[in-house]
Amino acid sequence: MLHPVGKLPASVYWRRRLVLLGVLVVLLGGGGWGGYLLVTRNASAATPSAAATRPAGTPALERVVPPVTALLTPSRPAAVIPSVAPRTPPAPKPGGPCSDAMVGVAMRAPATVAVGSKPTFTLLVANVSAVPCVRALDKGLQELVLLDAQGHRAWGSNDCFPEASSDHRLLAPHQMVAFPIVWGGLTSSPGCKTPRVRPHPGAYVLRGRIGGKASANTPVRLS
Repeated sequence: MLHPVGKLPASVYWRRRLVLLGVLVVLLGGGGWGGYLLVTRNASAATPSAAATRPAGTPALERVVPPVTALLTPSRPAAVIPSVAPRTPPAPKPGGPCSDAMVGVAMRAPATVAVGSKPTFTLLVANVSAVPCVRALDKGLQELVLLDAQGHRAWGSNDCFPEASSDHRLLAPHQMVAFPIVWGGLTSSPGCKTPRVRPHPGAYVLRGRIGGKASANTPVRLS
């Protein structure tokens, strides 16, 4: 094979062999490339594109799955607290009992009292409501108290000579009743348990009450 034998020169035989070898290479290369193209074409035909496989009219992902904000649980509304109107107290019944709010209590007394004298103080009780009402004005419910400048008790009208009575009165609107009470001019204590003496001169205040309703302080000077 390596040493051709024939009538022609050896170089002729070698050229023929090279040409034949080149033809074989071209044939083999062309066949392989054609096979590759054939296989690729078949694979492309067998595998549809993603766009072709999705049916027409299929919604996009964002149309199928709602956004996260749509899935959040809505916040509960704040509780509404109903407004409550203030209760209006019932109007007093005409002819019923006079409550402490329906009466006013005041004192009438001289501005200056001589030490050792026996002045008269007056307890004033009035119906300050707009309807008539009944109030207990018993003597045991009436009381006057004399206090010194330090607030110490100097005298009380019920300390030594308490009185008892039954006095229920129908008071018309704005009607006032007066109860004069005489002071003996001496000190006293509840139950009259301390010696009674003349108080020292100076500034004092007088306070009156009827049951649970008390008056404001009324200044009195002893001289």
